[in-house]
Amino acid sequence: MRHRFHSICPYFAMFPEAFAEKHLRVIPENTVVLDPFSGRGTTVFQSLLSGRIGLGIDVNPVAVCVSRAKANPPTISEIRDRIRAVEESFDVLTDPVQEDPFFQACFDAMTLRQILWLRSSLKWREDKVDCFIAAMAAGCLHGESHRSARVFSNRMPRTISTKPAYSVRWWSERGCTPPKRDVFEILRQEAEFRYASLPAALVGVVKEGDARDGADLLPDWRGQVGAIITSPPYLDVTHFREDQWLRVWLLGGASKPCSAKEGDDRHWDAVSYWKFLEESWKGIAPLMRDDVRLTIRIGGNRLTAESAEEGLDRTLSSAFGRVVCKEVVTSEIQRGQLRAFRPNAAGIRREFDLVFQIG
Repeated sequence: MRHRFHSICPYFAMFPEAFAEKHLRVIPENTVVLDPFSGRGTTVFQSLLSGRIGLGIDVNPVAVCVSRAKANPPTISEIRDRIRAVEESFDVLTDPVQEDPFFQACFDAMTLRQILWLRSSLKWREDKVDCFIAAMAAGCLHGESHRSARVFSNRMPRTISTKPAYSVRWWSERGCTPPKRDVFEILRQEAEFRYASLPAALVGVVKEGDARDGADLLPDWRGQVGAIITSPPYLDVTHFREDQWLRVWLLGGASKPCSAKEGDDRHWDAVSYWKFLEESWKGIAPLMRDDVRLTIRIGGNRLTAESAEEGLDRTLSSAFGRVVCKEVVTSEIQRGQLRAFRPNAAGIRREFDLVFQIG
């Protein structure tokens, strides 16, 4: 049976656990495995399940929360007790989002009050119990609520937080109204469902920060990483913080999407993209063993298998010295959940898996 932690909070541009599992099979047990773009923590968690040591880095709070929840989970009894305590202390907060047309259309009034209380109560960066609850809440925050009773919102893709104006218009045109949902009861159900699978026996480490600062974020692991299994942000495809803006808000961020031009979550041109990756490889280079194996899934608008191999060979060589490309695999991307909500949504059709060995 698929481990139920994997799907706590799926989102756009994630790779399946089968990808990590395939490449972990050729790595000896007890190897330290790093994903410097951790995302939802698939590499970290699958490493732990398979007897490897999993490390992760990500700059986005949603990714950090979800990855950390899987890598170092509390006990189910601790989760039950904490949900009960937050529910028993529930109080109605006054927040400007309660007057916002998007939030009014997205959530039932009482459901929104419960979400606001949960948002103010959970200290997910400091406490692993709160982190796991926050990860579950992020996964339940929005989705196809007409199909699942464990979703808080009006109808929305589970993989992406659609923009406020578009969402309100879409709901209005179809007569969609937000469901009345008890946040605390859903979180209890969610916890029981997730813990039907036992947590990994090993504990991983996930740091919040930029991969370009990787050696400083994980100083205790210098010279110990034997494998990289990762998928960097794709070239000119998605801006993660913008696409996950509602979950970012739940974890303490702004109540509206950021600009797609903000920061470097999305790289619009190849020059800046490859510069970013070269700096990222250099940032984690001090953590690597001399024989590190690097498995990278990559994609992007206008990116070909040839240009992906050339760009990775060049940037990896700059960071690690001589590298040898052992494998290049092209795979077709199937239609995703986003296109069910936005049928004309653009997206890439292919992605590339490349394996490199230092030496």
